[in-house]
Amino acid sequence: MLRPPVRLAALLTVLLAPPLAAQTQTLPQPAPPPEKSAPSLDKDKLNPSAPGPKAYLTEETAPSLVAILPPPPGGHSVAEAADRAAFNATRAYQGTPRWALATDDVAEGGAALLEDYACVLGQRLDQTRVPDLMRLLDRARLDIARATREAKRRYRRLRPFVGNEAPICVVRSPELADSYSYPSGHASQGWAYGLIMANLIPEKATPLLVRSRLYGESRVVCGVHWLSDVVAARTGASALVAVLLADAGFRADLERARADLKRALSAGGPKPDPAICAREDAAARQPLL
Repeated sequence: MLRPPVRLAALLTVLLAPPLAAQTQTLPQPAPPPEKSAPSLDKDKLNPSAPGPKAYLTEETAPSLVAILPPPPGGHSVAEAADRAAFNATRAYQGTPRWALATDDVAEGGAALLEDYACVLGQRLDQTRVPDLMRLLDRARLDIARATREAKRRYRRLRPFVGNEAPICVVRSPELADSYSYPSGHASQGWAYGLIMANLIPEKATPLLVRSRLYGESRVVCGVHWLSDVVAARTGASALVAVLLADAGFRADLERARADLKRALSAGGPKPDPAICAREDAAARQPLL
């Protein structure tokens, strides 16, 4: 697998490269449009006639990521230069298996993450077999989206591909370019789901969180997030899950999901593709930079 160069000379070249047109500083802008990356969960996918899921936390009980997270790196800072270096260096992944994994990791939501955990679980689980788990993840997803949306709207950080023609693993679109970058919503969701799954299957906590880390890092490989967006996402998701675990409704649903998942895993299911598992294992053993 191709690895981006890490020699000192190459790193200095990247660090000293001319700044990309998209600066990572907080920009004064007019009031932002409605968040375009929030999940659309107006119906229960497993029971369309039922009302849509509701978030566990309220505006008052949810943690404020604006208060918890530091501001994103400012322009011309050491941290901003490191973000830019990471973006430039990871463009070398284009065409590699790690790029393919990042492309697959663009999919989000409970069903997508359940598929991403197939190699860890040793089997593929259809969402219809774990309805209580899916409802838990769908409700938590609303809490994740609200928490990250607050920070995105506060900082309005531009994504790394804005203003340049560097390759990214998704189709460029005005909607993606206009959605803000800090913290990463995908990485927040992946890390929060990893923590929830680790609680449900503690004996698999390590590989579950390794896969969740890869899912977040895929956003950097893909070129749609700065590295600090992903680091902040892990901090924010950890804070959110800590508060969720103090919510009685979440804990009750967690226990239902635990029984749900145990039954499904005991029954067995289709094995994951060995090639996909080998690709994930290789990515886990390879440093991002």
